[in-house]
Amino acid sequence: MWALDTNVLVRYLAQDDARQSALATRLIEQQLSAAEPAFICLVILLETAWVMESRYAADAAVVTDILADLLDTAAFEVQEAPAVRTAFARYVRGGVDLHECLIVALAQQRKATVLTFDSKAARRLGMQVLR
Repeated sequence: MWALDTNVLVRYLAQDDARQSALATRLIEQQLSAAEPAFICLVILLETAWVMESRYAADAAVVTDILADLLDTAAFEVQEAPAVRTAFARYVRGGVDLHECLIVALAQQRKATVLTFDSKAARRLGMQVLR
């Protein structure tokens, strides 16, 4: 099994560097499979979303569409995939950051309430403000 770094995943998704994109595409489309998948950890997923938003001006709907496809591809094993799906569903509605949605989704899997000082996030995501 391989684990992909953000730059490999971004080169594959963005196809913005001829040499690196070709290498990433060959790896992902010809070498990876359900029997030999690549692991994508939560940090890489969040970094990829950030790069897509900040460098490529992708909005939440575009980021969610692209990254949700990774969850449905047998060649990828995405860490905490059920929580990621839940986070995407909240994130695409707007007004919140993906990392906040993921924090809440992971906490809910563990039947935990997220404590925060961010009243806006608490209101939008069901966190509890620490007072």
